[in-house]
Amino acid sequence: MATQQLASALTVTRLSLHVLGASVWVGGQITVGGLLSTVRKLGEGAGRKIAQAFGRLQWPAYALLLATGVWNVLAVHVGRATGSWLAVLWVKIAVVLLAGLAAFLHQRSRSAAGLAIWGAIAGLSSLAALVLGVALAG
Repeated sequence: MATQQLASALTVTRLSLHVLGASVWVGGQITVGGLLSTVRKLGEGAGRKIAQAFGRLQWPAYALLLATGVWNVLAVHVGRATGSWLAVLWVKIAVVLLAGLAAFLHQRSRSAAGLAIWGAIAGLSSLAALVLGVALAG
């Protein structure tokens, strides 16, 4: 009979920091997107101010995700991973990089179309990265 064991303190720290980063990065995008119509009613430039404020939280969270993502890969002994697990890992890495690039381009965009397109790509790729991360957790 197999017994369940608690994770080590280092594993708890690593995974908690990764989940914290994802909560801010992905959850923040969903929250800001959901509040946008209300924020726009607050007056000219309110949306930009909210986006700038979120950016101060978003980018440190993205950096935390990248750092703990590397830490996660190093912790799972990739040399023993299956081919399908490695394939999903590479797809996740590409999707995470796409999410960061799209968020960057969204912040730099000055047109309504650019904001919408890059914001949608950032949000959808961030959600995809979250789901792929769950798949990798096994």
